[in-house]
Amino acid sequence: MKTRRLGKTELMVSEIGFGGEWLERHPEQEAIDLIRYAEKQGINIIDCWMPDPKSRDIIGKAIADSRDKWYVQGHIGSTWQDGQYVRTRDMRHVKPAFEDLLRRIGGGYIDLGMIHYIDTQEDWNSSMNGPFIDYVRHLRDTGVIRHIGMSTHNPRIAKMAVETGFIEMILFSINPAFDMKPASDDLTAMFADYDASLSGIDPERASLYRLCEEKDVGITVMKGFFGGRLFDAATSPFGAAFTPVQLIHYGLTRPGVCSILCGYDTPAQIDAAVAYETATDDERDYASVIAHAPLHAYRGQCTYCGHCAPCPMEIDIAMVNKFYDLAVQQPAVPDSVRQHYLALGATASACIGCQGCEERCPFGVPVAERMVKTAELFGC
Repeated sequence: MKTRRLGKTELMVSEIGFGGEWLERHPEQEAIDLIRYAEKQGINIIDCWMPDPKSRDIIGKAIADSRDKWYVQGHIGSTWQDGQYVRTRDMRHVKPAFEDLLRRIGGGYIDLGMIHYIDTQEDWNSSMNGPFIDYVRHLRDTGVIRHIGMSTHNPRIAKMAVETGFIEMILFSINPAFDMKPASDDLTAMFADYDASLSGIDPERASLYRLCEEKDVGITVMKGFFGGRLFDAATSPFGAAFTPVQLIHYGLTRPGVCSILCGYDTPAQIDAAVAYETATDDERDYASVIAHAPLHAYRGQCTYCGHCAPCPMEIDIAMVNKFYDLAVQQPAVPDSVRQHYLALGATASACIGCQGCEERCPFGVPVAERMVKTAELFGC
């Protein structure tokens, strides 16, 4: 299992993670065994947004003998009231709910203390001013949480989180379908009203991924499979089916993404996700599915899929395009982006304009033209 550095947290997290929300529907020992099986496959990050005691107990018991090997995303503001999940910033409920999480998970700390689920400007304003955020900071300052994170489905809110400087990573919903949708305060609306009029990655989402890369704020991915809808052409907004490996590759090729957290019911589903690590380029190829789907297209946009390779001048075209996209968002090229670009070795100036890459690009990206612009931008 490959690992990636989770931004400025410096934690090395597995590319494939564990989204825990399905645990409660299994018998306890079966769910414990599932987490332990995931650990054997090299998975080392798990999300626990769930406030119910059963889910929290399952995770705590499963990792009790290997707590130091796991990174837990534990949510602050997810509470259990009268047998029901309630999202709140009311400290009468927030504090005891988090203390319950801490006790059930074990170890005396939570690796990633997640400000739970902010999707609206109103909730952002209230959460970032007053006792709730004071409590989050106190937990971090006293070492009870090692790092501050936040979960959201709204790219506008996510960008504000990145700009704070103290929120070190975000849990964000990413898949090819969501990436076509503009920001929304209503998560439910994102699951409806798909039509063929949309095409290409929403600029606000693309901007978020670039900002995370620039600011070194790592992203962990939720809803990477769109609740399973993308596995079936009949329910996929594209009118075409994807495989788990293709969707994992899509998520992991977004700038800033470090791990994609998948939901599992069986060891076989874990195997299907972990198969990404040994998959061939053809098996990972999501671009052909999108390009040939009857609905939607990313015409003219680089999705960093790698179809353009190989280059006779050994330019990593996808990475050059990624650094160009990151750089042009700023008044001046950020030093960090410049250094990453120069570290590639063969830069855009090595392009001979053969356009062989353009023949292979499924999205009609004018690669040779972009290489000229990139060389001008970076000066090499």
